[in-house]
Amino acid sequence: MDSAALDDIINRLLEVKGKPGKQVQLSESEIKQLCLQSREIFLQQPNLLDLEAPIKICGDIHGQYSDLLRLFEYGGLPPKSNYLFLGDYVDRGKQSLETICLLLAYKIKYPENFFLLRGNHECASVNRIYGFYDECKRRFNVRLWKVFTDSFNCLPIAALIDEKILCMHGGLSPDLHSLDQIRNLNRPTDVPETGLLCDLLWSDPSKDVKGWGMNDRGVSYTFGADKVTEFLEKFDLDLVCRAHQVVEDGYEFFADRQLVTIFSAPNYCGEFDNAGAMMSVDETLMCSFQILKPAEKKPKFGFGSTTTTKPGTPQMKTKTILTLVLLFIFAVVSWCENRMTSISLRRSKKGTTFSETFDVRIESVFSLPMCEVSKEK
Repeated sequence: MDSAALDDIINRLLEVKGKPGKQVQLSESEIKQLCLQSREIFLQQPNLLDLEAPIKICGDIHGQYSDLLRLFEYGGLPPKSNYLFLGDYVDRGKQSLETICLLLAYKIKYPENFFLLRGNHECASVNRIYGFYDECKRRFNVRLWKVFTDSFNCLPIAALIDEKILCMHGGLSPDLHSLDQIRNLNRPTDVPETGLLCDLLWSDPSKDVKGWGMNDRGVSYTFGADKVTEFLEKFDLDLVCRAHQVVEDGYEFFADRQLVTIFSAPNYCGEFDNAGAMMSVDETLMCSFQILKPAEKKPKFGFGSTTTTKPGTPQMKTKTILTLVLLFIFAVVSWCENRMTSISLRRSKKGTTFSETFDVRIESVFSLPMCEVSKEK
């Protein structure tokens, strides 16, 4: 696939921005080319990616294509920003094909600026059940699903940012004793039911566990804060960054801010009313969180509401206008006061230090799609 053809695919995929649910009709041959070329690039790059800040990190997308476009809108389209996605691009949502095609296209166009890790849903036995297989079969055929499977089997597993932040989809493993074990995993490969690769894609932190525990998913383990501390000290790391779980605010700390979960699909499955988040890591390893609120969420106080007045209730124009003006002023003030948690992972002679900015979350009347404010003390 030449550069012009790739650019045309990307442009067509971006044309539906602001049109939630609108499908993009790529040809089967175009999609196959995306899978084949991305597969080659995945295999050329290591299992454990060595990356440098600045970079933006995104968690699960799960076929929520319009939300992926919103993330790019606020983070900047590649190559303006470097990106690392932590897996789970398909299943659940209605537009897994558009989602994975855009991500693969960007990977091909910017192989050294745009990175994709494998999630537990980039596995045939999982996405055969949870939606991606059915979407491929409905819109194309089963052969295309198998081509995607071949590409997914070559995805890298983890990433190390500036030798201090280790990223993966799931979590830690009792079988992980050296980072070289990740580097030496064979590819292409399916995801086994047990072992290191399985754990890196499936395990979860748990506040109720010390050491290793059983996982309610029926796969892999849970691990306690003590295991996170032990792991970071052993490998001289500052932070574990993972996805894999829905969290209310789009991000959630664990083990005294030694681990963070990032989830980037707001209003997951249309049921959870959760926010999505993207973590930006700057050159000094300052990490800030950009919050993506559910697009469907109704603003407070009915501002901008489409509800009509009750039958027989007269329209009070003057009062309505005054109310809207006051609400607008309140919204602007609230928006200016919005802040996001930031942590700093800075090297010093004493080791990494953590500095915190504001942790004030004032919801504005507007229900803005994303707030990018992040001020350092």
